[in-house]
Amino acid sequence: MPKKAKERKGKKVKKKHPKHLKSTLYEVKGDVVERKRRSCPKCGPGILMAEHKDRLNCGKCGYTEFKEKKGSE
Repeated sequence: MPKKAKERKGKKVKKKHPKHLKSTLYEVKGDVVERKRRSCPKCGPGILMAEHKDRLNCGKCGYTEFKEKKGSE
């Protein structure tokens, strides 16, 4: 017979994800809202791309653009 929820030992551990506040993604200039991140060229202007150390990545379609290395010519 399974144990009741109150009798189970241990708790589920929730992962702590970094919070992306809207203030970090958008900037208001007068009456215009400007996006700080680039939008995905495949998905359209509603989907913002994630900025990584060496690339930009779309979480919806998987489109990736690699950043230029500063030292390479």
